[in-house]
Amino acid sequence: MSTLRTAAPVRVTPEGLGWEPSGRWVRGRTKGVTVVDSRHPVLVWEPGVPVPLYAFPREEVREDLLRPAQHPRTGTHTGSRIFYDLHVDGEWLENAAWTFPAADLAGHLAFEWSARTGRGLDHWYEEEEEIFVHPRDPYKRVDALPSSRHVLVEIDGTVVADTRHPVLLFETGLPTRYYLPREDVRLDLLRPTSHSTACPYKGTAEYWSWRGGADVPADIVWSYPEPLAAVAAVKGLLAFYNEAVDITVDGERPARPDTHFGAALSGRSAD
Repeated sequence: MSTLRTAAPVRVTPEGLGWEPSGRWVRGRTKGVTVVDSRHPVLVWEPGVPVPLYAFPREEVREDLLRPAQHPRTGTHTGSRIFYDLHVDGEWLENAAWTFPAADLAGHLAFEWSARTGRGLDHWYEEEEEIFVHPRDPYKRVDALPSSRHVLVEIDGTVVADTRHPVLLFETGLPTRYYLPREDVRLDLLRPTSHSTACPYKGTAEYWSWRGGADVPADIVWSYPEPLAAVAAVKGLLAFYNEAVDITVDGERPARPDTHFGAALSGRSAD
């Protein structure tokens, strides 16, 4: 039985793993099969990785579906050496689970999330809400606040949005995002794309690209048609990447922020 059942602050193992128990009921599924059903998950932060993952007591995992990995990915996940392949619905998912080489996490298994790594379990739930990509970090905050600020958005000198009814989204570690009513955005200057992303804090986003001929990256505008409850105020509103457009707020135009999103956008072609 696991001993990690009581609330405690983040602890750090000699291997550099940060961890703390979580009070959330977490389930992981793939191909319609529940592989993880845990009321005692543990959040784990690997060294140098900005987002957490979960580890689960073995007794809350379908171990009957696991076999020692035929080709273990030794050396990954903070030096882990014990990996498992998952057998579900006649298919083997290689290296879907592993154990951490830390005494504090003995008796626990961690799983890959397919939306993040391309393999592992593809549906995850905290309580009755589906979550995406990775667990939500309890030390990260996301607030969506309606505002009366004057927000003006320009692309290559063309005004594409002008509103006094934005919703400002403040997310720890990221620049402020300005979500704008559709009626205040020049939708005729944008074209919808097939691009889509998922966020554990906000939900699933759809995207638009700039129709103009300027050297502007693709997918610079997004919206959450059905956002998670915590950020319901942004439903259906449009946001622009500050990294790729010029945004003026109450007459002030700050410099474009330097984020990993900017680097990713620079590699996208609008064609």
